[in-house]
Amino acid sequence: MSDNITFINDTFIESNTDFGEIIGLLKNAMASSLIEVPLRHHHELTNPEEQEKSTLLLMPAWNPGKDAGVKLVTVSPNNSRYNLPSIQGVYIYFDMRQGGIKAILAASALTAKRTAAASALASSYLTVKDASSLLMIGTGKLSPNLILAHAAVRPIKQVFVWGRSMDKAVKIQEQLKGQPFTVEIVSTIEEKIDEVDIISCATLSKTPLIPGKRLRRGQHLDLVGAYKTDMRETDDDAIVKSTLFVDSYQGALQEAGELVIPLKKGLITENDIKADLFDLCAGNKPGRNSAEQITLFKSVGHAIEDLVAAGYYYEKFKR
Repeated sequence: MSDNITFINDTFIESNTDFGEIIGLLKNAMASSLIEVPLRHHHELTNPEEQEKSTLLLMPAWNPGKDAGVKLVTVSPNNSRYNLPSIQGVYIYFDMRQGGIKAILAASALTAKRTAAASALASSYLTVKDASSLLMIGTGKLSPNLILAHAAVRPIKQVFVWGRSMDKAVKIQEQLKGQPFTVEIVSTIEEKIDEVDIISCATLSKTPLIPGKRLRRGQHLDLVGAYKTDMRETDDDAIVKSTLFVDSYQGALQEAGELVIPLKKGLITENDIKADLFDLCAGNKPGRNSAEQITLFKSVGHAIEDLVAAGYYYEKFKR
């Protein structure tokens, strides 16, 4: 690596994040039509020893005349067994005018922060204004970031955490001590699912975790984890009774099992997806239009989020 290429590690990213700032930058970028983003490369990698395929993702984006970047990450579903993050990789951040590499950023923390920021940005359009309680399903790296990001846009007072690992749930509770909300660990999803305003789910589950029959009017579902057509965090009932939104039509309709499966069954049509995050930020389509709606946001990730986050951390690092 050349001496003049900056490396920005996970520690710096973790220590220099203001979700309000990132959410604002992401909103402006998504409302603009300047940044160009081709469809990401999505490759399944045979991984015999794990008996579970890994995924290689390449996500490019560029802002003409300004900057460009590409994220290269692997997603390894079994990594929780080894106390490793499921997402690992790097982000290469370029100067657009002359093509030089401005920085290389660790992709794990970058991905967690930008994904959480996108969910919170969607939440600002789709949750009830006074949403004060959140159920976090999943205890991976994304979970504390999702909690903090949602709390940056809504007056969250109570957080409930459920996960398959009690140790990880306890770590999240400890990590969030001192925040202006309480954190309680729950032993089942069902005990709080119909009480909270926001349900955020970040898992790699292949079987639905959220039963649609338990949802109540006015709730918001934030589905972040499942990123393949055979993964889903909610059942058909939850999809059918919710007003649907996505981060991008292109990615969600190709990769999200929550949508692909009920589409194939004929339970919904593509017209049932009311808007993507670009529509919401540009003001082209409305978000929540009644306190009675159940809204659902499905995120599979978008390269514009990475480019915005890379620029944000690069400027902070320079300062």
